[in-house]
Amino acid sequence: MADPGPRLSSRDQLIRKLAIASQAEHMSASLAVLSDYVGASHYFLARYDLVQEHGLDFVVSSNWPFDLVRRLESEITANYSRSTELEKCLSVVQPKFDLLPDDAGVPPGISRQYVSLTVSVGRTRFALMLLFEENFVLSPELLREVGLLAGYCVSLSTRKAQKSDRDFELTERELECLFWIAEGKTSDEIATILGISKNTINNYITSVMRKTATKTRSEAIAYAVRNNLV
Repeated sequence: MADPGPRLSSRDQLIRKLAIASQAEHMSASLAVLSDYVGASHYFLARYDLVQEHGLDFVVSSNWPFDLVRRLESEITANYSRSTELEKCLSVVQPKFDLLPDDAGVPPGISRQYVSLTVSVGRTRFALMLLFEENFVLSPELLREVGLLAGYCVSLSTRKAQKSDRDFELTERELECLFWIAEGKTSDEIATILGISKNTINNYITSVMRKTATKTRSEAIAYAVRNNLV
């Protein structure tokens, strides 16, 4: 019989599957691969910086039942707002175990306990929340590994989106001005930093607000943060 060759380990298979999903720019496929690897039945990836917005814009990708996502919206907002900045930093890639609200409907056979992992990608924090079948034995080591890999997958997607924004929306000079107003600098201060006139700076900032459909500098900064431009 012919030698079938070396068998891939479960981790090697995981990396291969993630590489295929990443090349296809398919975040849902990447999360499905990670969920399968850790034994989770459902995944839910959210952007923490958008949880205060109206609607469900903070949801990046999820296969949780829609009603459950809608019910959990207020819980996510409340839990994040109660955490201090130090607690948020210390929680990165550390599994946290929570219980779904009593009135939240869960799929049959699924535990009411869910696991959340905070992932930082640049200046943006994400939460990966996983559901498991009842009585499933969880591995903290695998959960931390999945958190790190989830951050890697998100970073690939973020870099591609950021490159698109930089190439087709804002010029490099406009991005420079946007960065400095996000740092709290005035037009006079930015003019000194960049070595150009205040009027030119104001023109750049006006152009930024026109392209981003914002009306104030604060709105432009919020847009920049949401889209990872600063």
